[in-house]
Amino acid sequence: MRVKTIRMGDVGEPVRDVQHRLVGLGFRVDPGELEGSFGPTTQAAVREFQQQRGLPSDGLVGPDTWGELVEAGYRFGDRTLYLRSPAFRGDDVRELQRRLNALGFDAGKEDGIFGRRTSDGAMEFQRNVGARPDGIVGLDTVGTLEGLRPSVDGPSRAVVREEEAVRRMDASLAGSTVAIDPGHGAGEPGNEGADGLEEQEAAMWLAAALAEELERRGAVPVLLRSASENPSVGARAQRANAMEAAVCVSLHVNAGEPEAEGSTCFFYGTPTTHSPAGRRLAEVIQEELTSRLGLEDGRVHPMSLAILRETRMPAVQVEPCFVTNAAEVQRLRDGAFRSRVADAIAEGIVRFLGAVREPAEPAASR
Repeated sequence: MRVKTIRMGDVGEPVRDVQHRLVGLGFRVDPGELEGSFGPTTQAAVREFQQQRGLPSDGLVGPDTWGELVEAGYRFGDRTLYLRSPAFRGDDVRELQRRLNALGFDAGKEDGIFGRRTSDGAMEFQRNVGARPDGIVGLDTVGTLEGLRPSVDGPSRAVVREEEAVRRMDASLAGSTVAIDPGHGAGEPGNEGADGLEEQEAAMWLAAALAEELERRGAVPVLLRSASENPSVGARAQRANAMEAAVCVSLHVNAGEPEAEGSTCFFYGTPTTHSPAGRRLAEVIQEELTSRLGLEDGRVHPMSLAILRETRMPAVQVEPCFVTNAAEVQRLRDGAFRSRVADAIAEGIVRFLGAVREPAEPAASR
């Protein structure tokens, strides 16, 4: 089900639901707004929540923020967890993953999603403590984990394992499947430029250029939506997972003040964990974009975005331009510029996979 974005000025039961969840988590909302009026203190509480959860702090309650609000309401031990479809999601799952990983039982990425790897980690733990290895995390398993009091301050086993995998990586782009996610879609335009260019259209242009460049290099690019589609982010992630893509690249364009410019890349990360592979992929793509095209460096940042969280392969969200900057909109409308962006992203993927890196071309005049 697609979640309608809730924002400043909205009123009604959906706003009231958001407010009571925020208050239950310890955030302050003015009593004058609490009966379902999305005012300044509600927006401030949403922004604070987003910052704590590793989300863009835009003050809007869209699918990512709503999902995190729901999941934040679950505490470890509140419910029995086990492998099912759809998977259990929540802070209780994330806490289980943190504790298992801290004890050396590989529960996978600490994403708050109870998948196969988390189930396997739970069963291995149960075997180790002499319990029935059924992967069902009820009061007995919770009590045993709480009694052991594992330290969760250091890097988890999942992070260490992924770091080692990145160091050992030695693959080729040729023959590799690359999932390409053009952000937003039909009926969901995203950010809009001063000349009317919509983010969903610019993202599709960039995706088409990237697919062409990857195909030229012998890869197998697969777009996660067409120009007339707008599948949910979860559906896009499921498609990328089903095809066992080597990497996933989600393409968006940024928005801000009219003078804001440059390229930024995001990888999966929260205040307590991150994806080392995603970070490395973001770093090399960002380096290629800034060195080859002379774009301003907005650096790489961790984010708990659904497309980064729910994909099982290294994933990044690339935002090479600001659609609110008139000069950068002109670049986005230039097919030659889009081809150079695609070439830079493809070269970043080559570097990530471990192939020999050609020296970056000098930055062209802007």
